[in-house]
Amino acid sequence: MAISKELLDILVCPVCKAELVLKEDGSGLKCVECHRVYPIRDDIPIMLVDQATVEP
Repeated sequence: MAISKELLDILVCPVCKAELVLKEDGSGLKCVECHRVYPIRDDIPIMLVDQATVEP
């Protein structure tokens, strides 16, 4: 089961409040502003700042 469009529409980055997009491989949600990637585990996005990684 993938992340629904409705959920993506309401989730924002906890740090900068910018939009999140689903990564190509479906492994996480990436912020369009600060480039933090929040992992998805068992179809649940983990929206904790300390669990996020920063990608270029």
